[in-house]
Amino acid sequence: MNRKLLYLINPISGTGKKDALKKLIEQETSEQNIPFEIIYTNAAANYNFLKEKITTENITDVIMVGGDGTINQIVSSLRNMPVKFGIIPVGSGNGLAGAAQIPMKPKDALQLIFKGTSKKVDAFLINEQFSCMLSGVGFDAKVAYEFSTKASRGLLTYTTQSLIHFFKAQPYQFEVTIENFSFFTDAFFISIANSNQFGNNLTIAPEASLNDGLLDIVIVQKMNKAKLPFAILKQIRGNNKLQELVEEVTKKNILYFQTPAIKIKNLKHAPFHIDGEPKETFDEFEVTIINDCFDLIQP
Repeated sequence: MNRKLLYLINPISGTGKKDALKKLIEQETSEQNIPFEIIYTNAAANYNFLKEKITTENITDVIMVGGDGTINQIVSSLRNMPVKFGIIPVGSGNGLAGAAQIPMKPKDALQLIFKGTSKKVDAFLINEQFSCMLSGVGFDAKVAYEFSTKASRGLLTYTTQSLIHFFKAQPYQFEVTIENFSFFTDAFFISIANSNQFGNNLTIAPEASLNDGLLDIVIVQKMNKAKLPFAILKQIRGNNKLQELVEEVTKKNILYFQTPAIKIKNLKHAPFHIDGEPKETFDEFEVTIINDCFDLIQP
């Protein structure tokens, strides 16, 4: 099948300048004799105008050059189009690329794209808002907000903001419902994951799969502040196994379980983020998985 690539470059994603990257894309793709076009992302995050272009120009692949926020916006708009999606990860966290084992070096990511092998990836909806990686309410959303306001991004900035908010963090009150089981919890944050990490190789849901039809839920419950970093470190290292909730709610500092859907009542209006981008919060969140949502080029 003849391919035609459309590259969408976010000019402000991550920390590096994009002129050299654009030249690399042009050079490497030309050497492959694959037709291509490069355009830049827009601040309005509206890509519906590309649907006609994809159809009339027979575009087969949409290559997203940016971070998780850029990927969310593009896939949300174009996920029902008959295209494969590729990622050249140049964001500050690159959580989805990391979970999919896409190379972090642009030249290596390009070589993967040229091979053209794709796999189905799940996504999910939170109150009808699209998420393709990891979203959450509470402490991590506050960090995401502060991170988004910084001129300098990257792991150091994220770690700094996390430490600052760690000392300020107070638990929020939630009511959580899955199937016919409901419970109340005071928690520092609740993560809803389809991929296994926050980004920067920081794993939060070690058993998460991009295509298993399940959400991975991590609830960091109220505990002594001195215990909090050690409990999170244990979760990151994968030492917390998936749990049977009925038995574990009152016994574990961190709850970790899988479900195709979840409802969360946000009783104290905890802050909220989608794929690392801060959003206006809600009194209640209804979350459902989207099976086989889009095709992603992966190793």
